[in-house]
Amino acid sequence: MTDRDRRQSAQVISPAGLREGLKPAQLDALATLEQFGWTLRFVRRPMFLDPIPVVFHANGQRFVVLEVDGSLNENPDFKIRD
Repeated sequence: MTDRDRRQSAQVISPAGLREGLKPAQLDALATLEQFGWTLRFVRRPMFLDPIPVVFHANGQRFVVLEVDGSLNENPDFKIRD
């Protein structure tokens, strides 16, 4: 048995890299949310599907998903670990 950890270390992605592949409506909504203290933390990129940007409020307790049309989904169908 080997002690080597096969997981890759977390990669730091630039803010511009996170926005890559987002639709214009998502980018517009993100720009508006950022003016109110929201931050794009990560983007889920499921295979063969559109990217799913996840935006957190400044207090870190609330998050929303930006849908392809720029609307906000406050109840996405996935959980985020604490």
